[in-house]
Formats: sequence, C-alpha cells, structure tokens
Amino acid sequence: MTDRTSWILVDGENIDATLGGSILGRRPQPDERPRWDRLLGFLEERWQQPVRGLFFLNASTHLPMPFVQALLALGYTPVPLSGPADAKVVDLAIQRTLRALEDRSGDVVLVSHDRDFVDDLAALVDDDRRVGLIGFHEFRSSEFAAVPGIEFFDLEYDVHAFDAQLPRVRVIPIEEFDPLQFLG
Repeated sequence: MTDRTSWILVDGENIDATLGGSILGRRPQPDERPRWDRLLGFLEERWQQPVRGLFFLNASTHLPMPFVQALLALGYTPVPLSGPADAKVVDLAIQRTLRALEDRSGDVVLVSHDRDFVDDLAALVDDDRRVGLIGFHEFRSSEFAAVPGIEFFDLEYDVHAFDAQLPRVRVIPIEEFDPLQFLG
C-alpha cells in the first residue's frame, strides 16, 4: 500500500437515472442496483492504494436514512445536499469538490456520465495524478473521450457492480465473442 489516496466521487442521481430510464425503462429491482462496495474494492485493487468514497445525494425533500446508513457501513462518506428545486445541488457539489481536489494530491475517479463535469475532470489530469471515469460506456458523454489521460471503466463489465446481467447492447471485441450467448 501507499500513502497516496484515490477519491471516488459518486453522482448517484445520474447513475440511477441512467439505469432506470435508459437501460431498464423502469425502477430497478434490488438485484439490478449497483453494489456500491464493489467500486471501492475495484479501485483499491486496480490502483493499489486506499480509496475514499464520497456519495453525493440530493436530500432537498428528504434524507433516505436507510440508504445513508448502508453507505456508511460500506465505507462511503454520504454528502446529503439541499437547495432550491431548480438547483442541481449534486452537480454543483461535485464540481466544487473536483475543483478543490486540484490543490490536493491523490487520484480521482468520477462515477457519472454527465458532461457538466468534463472541464473540471480534465483540469485534474496531469503527469502525477490518475483520473478515471466509471459508468456505462454507451451513456457517457462523448466529450470525456476527447480528454487525454482519463481511464474509463464500465460499471457492469469492468467493475462487476451488479448481481444481475443488465439488458444492454454492447460492442463485443472478437476475442470475447461467444456464439453460445446468442444461440442459447
């Protein structure tokens, strides 16, 4: 292990909206929700250093205490936020956190697809810092791909954050192609 830390910033609203609205077309069942602890374990193993997770929540109307308690038990620091109905409080808080990390050492991974974070994430990329993005490859803003130095990880295929296979269509590298998956 090293003295260096990896920071994971989770945009829970974005991942939940993509999962429910774009992938499933309905509210996810419990086994279709990400196992958030797997993100911490994945990154700790991948980058070989301690990981600190910040999970941003919009708590303007209520604070989901069972979920907050679960996050705490998994090792995340919940960041419950409130603000006016028209304010994107989670996005604003993540942007501020990314900017604050510019002056700190450590590596950073954002869990989101949202293009609103492209500039702030790009500002973190340098020779001394690893920067990553976790999400569903097909839903991530294409603007992230234009930023050299960002590592991309798929929430399902790389992180293995789900207990159930999601109904996604993905491009299959020929070396991974198994015709039996389609003939079954």
